Amino acid sequence: MKQDNIRNVAIIAHVDHGKTTLVDRLLWASHVFRENQQVQERVLDSNDQERERGITILSKNISINYKGVKINIIDTPGHADFGGEVERVLNMADGALLIVDAYEGPKPQTRFVLSHALERGLRIVVVVNKIDRPNANPEGAVDKVFDLMVELGATDEQLDFPVIYASAVNGYARLNPTDNNNDMIPLLDMIIEQIPAPDVDLDGPLALQICTVDHSSYEGRIGVGRLSSGTLHEKEQVLVIKPSGEERQAQIRKVYTFENLGKVEVPDAAAGDIVAVIGIEDADIGDILTSPDSPVLMEPIAVEEPTMAVVFEASSSPLVGREGEIVGGRQLKERLLREKESNISMRINELEDKSGIEVAGRGVLHLSVLMETMRREGFEFQVGRPRVVYKTAEDGSKLEPIEEATVDVPNEYSGKAIEVMGTAGGIMEDMASDETMTHLTFRIPSRGTMGLKTRLLNATHGEAMLFHHFKEYGPYSGEMAGRKNGGMIAMSTGKAVAYALDTLQERGRLFVGPGDECYEGMIVGESAKEGDMVVNVEKSKQLGNQRSSSADKAIQLTPPITFTLEEALEYIEDDELVEITPKSIRLRKRLLSATDRKKANKK
Repeated sequence: MKQDNIRNVAIIAHVDHGKTTLVDRLLWASHVFRENQQVQERVLDSNDQERERGITILSKNISINYKGVKINIIDTPGHADFGGEVERVLNMADGALLIVDAYEGPKPQTRFVLSHALERGLRIVVVVNKIDRPNANPEGAVDKVFDLMVELGATDEQLDFPVIYASAVNGYARLNPTDNNNDMIPLLDMIIEQIPAPDVDLDGPLALQICTVDHSSYEGRIGVGRLSSGTLHEKEQVLVIKPSGEERQAQIRKVYTFENLGKVEVPDAAAGDIVAVIGIEDADIGDILTSPDSPVLMEPIAVEEPTMAVVFEASSSPLVGREGEIVGGRQLKERLLREKESNISMRINELEDKSGIEVAGRGVLHLSVLMETMRREGFEFQVGRPRVVYKTAEDGSKLEPIEEATVDVPNEYSGKAIEVMGTAGGIMEDMASDETMTHLTFRIPSRGTMGLKTRLLNATHGEAMLFHHFKEYGPYSGEMAGRKNGGMIAMSTGKAVAYALDTLQERGRLFVGPGDECYEGMIVGESAKEGDMVVNVEKSKQLGNQRSSSADKAIQLTPPITFTLEEALEYIEDDELVEITPKSIRLRKRLLSATDRKKANKK
């Protein structure tokens, strides 16, 4: 039967098309906040990194009440590296708001999330956002969405989608772009009319599948999912069925439902609602909580496997412990194993020789978000170069992850973009041009995407837009050339001196400035030639008692290049490491001593 007083709706879109801002406006429209309440922008991006990067990383559940109907809203990440998060949370929804930029139309990321929503048979409501932008073309955006849905194999029913036109920043949604209302009411009405109510069995046996796992330092693991049938009571005995088929009994300690921006404890919850349960000790994604008397089996949740791995090690730098409070290998291991509990889309295991912990994720961004979180917690550690996760085919041949990459670039730079993609192992599959832009689609090994964005931006004067996501495992495509330029390696430990840097900047690009702490084996710059060179960054001017002709020459240094975490991970080679501390990101050689490196090269 239908639960008419509930709607479960996911919000899906490309990065930056306005999902989180739209949710803000829906919260205001349903009077969750007082009229004069001070609320920060993008209230759902509560994590520091989400606010700084301007992207959603973790999916969030909120609910609003409108005309006596509870609308559960699931805000999903828009980035492919967090696709594991999207795939799972769509299991809780009956429909989705697809938000599309009125100027840009659907982007590659939209395809990725929309394909998952269509596969699950969700009812799609298209929200054309940013209609107030100059050059906005709402009708053109709707046509592009229709074409995309046809391409993705949508059913006739899904293709007959309702459309609403909005400007989330200005706080209005309209059935027609030329209407003059200034509120979100038409969108709320459309959610109630168009998104189907959950079709559940209220009187059936209990059935709940956990789709996301939260973690509380007080309560332990919190399983979140949608009740498919029956009623869930606190203190109830349930049967927990693991994806492996293992079964055991457990007691539900507390039941929460989502209300406004938080959770509220309730004595019981009815089928159709999204609930959070406490009391299942090792609750995991895909676990089924059901009635011990008449168990219900459900489809297992498939989580896509990680494609890129990196090894975390305790820092062995001469500067260890100066900036971070937590530097031990044991604490690093404990922290990563704690992450393993709550982060299902990562695979975290200790190496056999106990030298480090291997963390596998969906891409460099996915891995760097974890590193950034740990660095803010006071950890100091070092990581090697990310490497792709290979598989072996049935015939024994080596398989590697292949990605689909799309590049949007102005017409005059399309040749340069194709050249850069070709050198990274990309094979062009499609090319389409309009008056100003060229849209290119490539099939490229995941290895080739390392550092690709930087090279592409350099070749196209910062005009190209690159997006790539995992497609499939394919045959290994042979060795790839690494970085052409060698590094400038510091020969001793001490502070960099402007006089030394002045002579070194003529031979390449510097990564350090005057006064920066350096140590033997640290990479202080990039040489203009191939092959590493050992340099002295501490060399100061010899002071004699005679006046030098160059004494009054002012030293002018070019500002050093600073790396973000992702750029540093993509820049290093196999014999190099990134040292991460709460204040610095340094590049270094794995073997710090020049003598040791020479010995290793001879072997």
